[in-house]
Amino acid sequence: MLPDQTLRDAETLLQACRDRHVRIAVAESCTGGLIAVALTAIAGASDVFDRGFVVYANDAKHDMLGVPLATIEQHGAVSPEVATAMAAGALDRSRAGIAVSVTGLAGPGGRSADKPIGLVCFGIARRGQPPIASQIVFPGDRTSIRAAAAAHAIALIGQNL
Repeated sequence: MLPDQTLRDAETLLQACRDRHVRIAVAESCTGGLIAVALTAIAGASDVFDRGFVVYANDAKHDMLGVPLATIEQHGAVSPEVATAMAAGALDRSRAGIAVSVTGLAGPGGRSADKPIGLVCFGIARRGQPPIASQIVFPGDRTSIRAAAAAHAIALIGQNL
């Protein structure tokens, strides 16, 4: 399901978090838990991986992470604004020191004129710092977009430790 390189990167990330005494939380929409799968595939991950939220529906984003429904309505579920709110919500609802969020359009449907298939928005939240967002348009089919988004999220955590 996930490339070997993603699992190696997850292992490297977990060790970096151990070295820095930082715990991780994830909030996933389009990846549907793939980030958590990659992290928990590594033995001993429980000393670093705090928890994961799979919030596919908009109501779940609101109920579990506190993403304001008005933000979803105004910007859409796939937006930097929702990604940062998801990351901040995951951080607030965990014991983690860093949280990553992913929300995107993996296809095949759901595209619009300004939001193509493959658009994925990421959020990173760290304690004591404002959350930040980024976005990428990944090529490929649903499976490859989701795998690429999970791999990128793992890299983002490492870049923001």
